[in-house]
Amino acid sequence: MPRYNILILGASYGSLLASKMMFGGHNVKLVCLPAEADLINAEGFRVRMPIRGRADQIEIDSRRLSGTVSAAGPADVNPADYDLIGLAMQEPQYGSPGVRELLDTVAKSRVPCMSIMNMPPLPYMKRIPGLNADKLKAAYTAPAVWDNFDPRALTLCSPDPQAVRPPGEKVNVLQVTLPTNFKVARFDNDASNEILHNLEKDISAIRFDAPEGKIELPVKLRVHDSIFVPLAKWAMLMAGNYRCITEDGMRTAQEAVHSNLQESRDIYDFVIALCIKLGATNSELVPFDKYAAAAESLSRPASAARAINSGALNIERADKLVQLVAEQQGMSHPGLDAIVALVDRRLDANRKKAAA
Repeated sequence: MPRYNILILGASYGSLLASKMMFGGHNVKLVCLPAEADLINAEGFRVRMPIRGRADQIEIDSRRLSGTVSAAGPADVNPADYDLIGLAMQEPQYGSPGVRELLDTVAKSRVPCMSIMNMPPLPYMKRIPGLNADKLKAAYTAPAVWDNFDPRALTLCSPDPQAVRPPGEKVNVLQVTLPTNFKVARFDNDASNEILHNLEKDISAIRFDAPEGKIELPVKLRVHDSIFVPLAKWAMLMAGNYRCITEDGMRTAQEAVHSNLQESRDIYDFVIALCIKLGATNSELVPFDKYAAAAESLSRPASAARAINSGALNIERADKLVQLVAEQQGMSHPGLDAIVALVDRRLDANRKKAAA
């Protein structure tokens, strides 16, 4: 099996996918902030995750894996040196100085690129038949950064696993809170798909040395032929993540979903219907009851809510993207419209406060 050199933009969530790849002997370079890069280069990173049926969680130490990891700033990497590039930052970060220039170099390199953002990159939306991607630009913080991408060289991986930086820990520690699978859509290129399938096999073969013996780990990479499979995350985001945002604060994802289960189901089912109208099938999507059961364990507010509460001027606007996609299909939902209007108000208030 070939060993790949993989570049991942974003060390927080990117560490989870990196840890799985490194088990298979693949080498990973993480692009991140200077303090993170220095710490990762000195100490590697740790990923902690719960294991079903096991009282104690396990901790993956990158220094003990067969692949290597190093970290650098945006100006210190050449995308052409890599076999695969992962996009693991949040969408607004790609318009920031340094990252914007690196992303453009990534686009022009034509190295296969796998996004694990909640917000599908604009070029990926061009792969969905019948959509006018130009009319979706209003949902993106800096839509021009995607101009030079070839949609055939970019795919989307649904970031279903949930993970956070534990409070009080160093920035090279990641805690997995929901150990589900990454679901990636195929590329429109056989050679690039071969890389995904090889990584899928390597990650499935992982066995971790625990005191009781070798154990299988959760969080696999699953490759799908359908470009609609990663869009299953949309319904979860609308029914849960973005409804963590309240008029004057935030609530946990568990509260967002379960405080009014019928309202949550109604929004969720609307987004499912939208995905089916785009071309998805029911079997490619996640039923509401399965999501609601998983949401019982989501005891923190979603990252979008935490960002707005911390004064962020921009967040990923998957809510607005879904609204704009629905408009193109002649569909609308008052609950979704209310979410978009609330996020608009909260961001506007943050911007006014920052400008004062």
